[in-house]
Amino acid sequence: MIPVLTVHGPVTCLSVSGVGEPGGAEHVAAIRALYTVASAMGGPGGPMEGMWYVEDERPGLEVPRELWRWHLLLPLAVAPEPGALERAREAVRASGAAVDRVLVATFAEGECVELVHEGPFSEEHVSLKVMEEFMAERGLVVNGLHHEVYLTPLDDPAPRTVLRQPVRAG
Repeated sequence: MIPVLTVHGPVTCLSVSGVGEPGGAEHVAAIRALYTVASAMGGPGGPMEGMWYVEDERPGLEVPRELWRWHLLLPLAVAPEPGALERAREAVRASGAAVDRVLVATFAEGECVELVHEGPFSEEHVSLKVMEEFMAERGLVVNGLHHEVYLTPLDDPAPRTVLRQPVRAG
Protein backbone atom coordinates (compact mmCIF):
# COMPACT_ATOMS: atom_id res chain seq x y z
CA MET A 1 0.00 0.00 0.00
CA ILE A 2 1.66 3.17 -1.19
CA PRO A 3 -0.28 6.43 -1.09
CA VAL A 4 -0.05 8.86 -3.99
CA LEU A 5 -0.70 12.58 -4.39
CA THR A 6 -3.48 13.42 -6.84
CA VAL A 7 -5.44 16.51 -7.85
CA HIS A 8 -9.22 16.47 -8.30
CA GLY A 9 -11.06 19.25 -10.08
CA PRO A 10 -14.81 19.84 -10.27
CA VAL A 11 -17.11 16.79 -10.40
CA THR A 12 -20.90 16.90 -10.72
CA CYS A 13 -22.78 14.16 -8.86
CA LEU A 14 -26.13 13.09 -7.58
CA SER A 15 -25.91 13.38 -3.80
CA VAL A 16 -27.82 12.30 -0.69
CA SER A 17 -26.73 13.32 2.81
CA GLY A 18 -27.53 11.56 6.05
CA VAL A 19 -26.50 10.29 9.46
CA GLY A 20 -26.05 6.69 10.54
CA GLU A 21 -23.94 3.63 10.31
CA PRO A 22 -22.92 2.14 6.98
CA GLY A 23 -25.46 -0.51 6.03
CA GLY A 24 -28.05 0.88 8.44
CA ALA A 25 -31.59 1.75 7.40
CA GLU A 26 -30.81 5.42 6.64
CA HIS A 27 -27.74 4.52 4.60
CA VAL A 28 -29.54 1.80 2.61
CA ALA A 29 -32.49 4.13 1.91
CA ALA A 30 -30.10 6.81 0.63
CA ILE A 31 -28.37 4.34 -1.70
CA ARG A 32 -31.72 3.19 -3.07
CA ALA A 33 -32.81 6.80 -3.70
CA LEU A 34 -29.53 7.62 -5.48
CA TYR A 35 -29.66 4.67 -7.84
CA THR A 36 -33.40 5.08 -8.49
CA VAL A 37 -32.98 8.69 -9.61
CA ALA A 38 -29.74 7.91 -11.50
CA SER A 39 -31.52 5.21 -13.49
CA ALA A 40 -34.13 7.75 -14.59
CA MET A 41 -31.32 10.06 -15.71
CA GLY A 42 -29.56 7.46 -17.84
CA GLY A 43 -27.49 5.79 -15.12
CA PRO A 44 -24.48 6.88 -13.07
CA GLY A 45 -21.27 8.02 -14.73
CA GLY A 46 -19.04 6.27 -12.20
CA PRO A 47 -18.98 4.16 -9.05
CA MET A 48 -20.71 5.23 -5.85
CA GLU A 49 -18.66 7.41 -3.54
CA GLY A 50 -19.00 8.52 0.06
CA MET A 51 -17.70 11.49 2.02
CA TRP A 52 -17.65 10.83 5.74
CA TYR A 53 -17.33 13.05 8.82
CA VAL A 54 -18.34 13.41 12.45
CA GLU A 55 -19.44 16.39 14.51
CA ASP A 56 -17.47 15.38 17.56
CA GLU A 57 -14.12 16.20 19.16
CA ARG A 58 -13.04 12.55 18.99
CA PRO A 59 -11.33 11.02 15.96
CA GLY A 60 -13.93 9.65 13.55
CA LEU A 61 -13.19 5.98 14.17
CA GLU A 62 -13.75 6.49 17.92
CA VAL A 63 -17.26 7.88 17.41
CA PRO A 64 -20.16 5.39 17.44
CA ARG A 65 -21.06 4.53 13.85
CA GLU A 66 -24.70 5.55 14.30
CA LEU A 67 -23.40 9.14 14.70
CA TRP A 68 -21.35 9.15 11.48
CA ARG A 69 -22.43 11.73 8.91
CA TRP A 70 -22.09 11.22 5.19
CA HIS A 71 -22.74 12.42 1.69
CA LEU A 72 -23.28 9.57 -0.78
CA LEU A 73 -22.45 10.47 -4.37
CA LEU A 74 -22.98 9.07 -7.86
CA PRO A 75 -20.86 10.94 -10.43
CA LEU A 76 -22.70 11.99 -13.57
CA ALA A 77 -21.15 11.67 -17.02
CA VAL A 78 -22.27 15.24 -17.79
CA ALA A 79 -23.91 18.03 -15.82
CA PRO A 80 -27.69 17.65 -16.14
CA GLU A 81 -29.83 20.09 -18.10
CA PRO A 82 -31.98 22.43 -16.00
CA GLY A 83 -35.05 20.53 -14.78
CA ALA A 84 -33.59 17.07 -15.47
CA LEU A 85 -33.35 16.15 -11.79
CA GLU A 86 -36.95 17.19 -11.14
CA ARG A 87 -38.21 15.21 -14.16
CA ALA A 88 -36.25 12.13 -13.03
CA ARG A 89 -37.67 12.38 -9.51
CA GLU A 90 -41.21 12.57 -10.85
CA ALA A 91 -40.63 9.66 -13.22
CA VAL A 92 -39.64 7.34 -10.34
CA ARG A 93 -41.67 8.77 -7.47
CA ALA A 94 -43.99 5.72 -7.46
CA SER A 95 -40.97 3.51 -6.59
CA GLY A 96 -41.30 4.56 -2.96
CA ALA A 97 -37.63 5.57 -2.80
CA ALA A 98 -36.86 8.85 -1.01
CA VAL A 99 -36.22 10.58 -4.34
CA ASP A 100 -36.73 14.10 -2.98
CA ARG A 101 -33.55 13.69 -0.91
CA VAL A 102 -31.44 13.43 -4.07
CA LEU A 103 -29.67 16.64 -5.11
CA VAL A 104 -27.19 17.62 -7.78
CA ALA A 105 -23.88 18.77 -6.30
CA THR A 106 -20.61 19.94 -7.82
CA PHE A 107 -17.41 19.91 -5.79
CA ALA A 108 -13.65 20.08 -6.22
CA GLU A 109 -11.15 18.69 -3.74
CA GLY A 110 -7.85 19.91 -5.12
CA GLU A 111 -4.74 18.14 -3.87
CA CYS A 112 -5.42 14.78 -2.22
CA VAL A 113 -3.63 11.77 -0.80
CA GLU A 114 -5.08 8.51 -2.15
CA LEU A 115 -4.59 4.84 -1.50
CA VAL A 116 -6.47 1.79 -2.80
CA HIS A 117 -7.60 -0.26 0.19
CA GLU A 118 -8.15 -3.93 -0.57
CA GLY A 119 -10.10 -5.78 2.07
CA PRO A 120 -12.91 -5.34 4.57
CA PHE A 121 -14.08 -1.87 5.57
CA SER A 122 -13.34 -2.86 9.17
CA GLU A 123 -9.62 -2.89 8.25
CA GLU A 124 -9.54 0.56 6.62
CA HIS A 125 -7.94 1.96 9.76
CA VAL A 126 -4.68 0.26 8.72
CA SER A 127 -4.69 2.01 5.33
CA LEU A 128 -5.71 5.30 6.94
CA LYS A 129 -2.70 5.06 9.27
CA VAL A 130 -0.41 4.60 6.23
CA MET A 131 -2.00 7.70 4.67
CA GLU A 132 -1.56 9.73 7.87
CA GLU A 133 2.14 8.82 8.01
CA PHE A 134 2.56 9.75 4.31
CA MET A 135 0.94 13.13 5.01
CA ALA A 136 3.07 13.77 8.09
CA GLU A 137 6.30 12.96 6.21
CA ARG A 138 5.38 15.60 3.61
CA GLY A 139 4.07 18.26 5.98
CA LEU A 140 0.48 17.89 4.75
CA VAL A 141 -2.67 18.34 6.83
CA VAL A 142 -6.32 17.44 6.29
CA ASN A 143 -8.20 19.93 4.10
CA GLY A 144 -11.65 18.38 3.62
CA LEU A 145 -13.83 15.36 4.27
CA HIS A 146 -12.62 11.75 4.19
CA HIS A 147 -13.69 10.42 0.77
CA GLU A 148 -14.17 6.85 -0.41
CA VAL A 149 -14.71 5.58 -3.96
CA TYR A 150 -16.27 2.11 -3.99
CA LEU A 151 -14.63 0.17 -6.81
CA THR A 152 -16.65 -2.94 -5.98
CA PRO A 153 -20.23 -3.39 -4.71
CA LEU A 154 -20.57 -2.73 -0.97
CA ASP A 155 -21.43 -6.39 -0.35
CA ASP A 156 -18.46 -7.77 -2.33
CA PRO A 157 -16.56 -10.33 -0.20
CA ALA A 158 -13.24 -8.78 -1.38
CA PRO A 159 -13.96 -5.05 -1.52
CA ARG A 160 -11.65 -2.51 -3.17
CA THR A 161 -12.00 1.09 -2.10
CA VAL A 162 -10.08 4.22 -3.03
CA LEU A 163 -9.45 6.14 0.18
CA ARG A 164 -8.99 9.85 -0.56
CA GLN A 165 -8.10 12.70 1.76
CA PRO A 166 -7.97 16.30 0.56
CA VAL A 167 -4.79 17.95 1.92
CA ARG A 168 -2.87 21.22 2.07
CA ALA A 169 0.56 22.24 3.26
CA GLY A 170 0.72 22.42 7.06
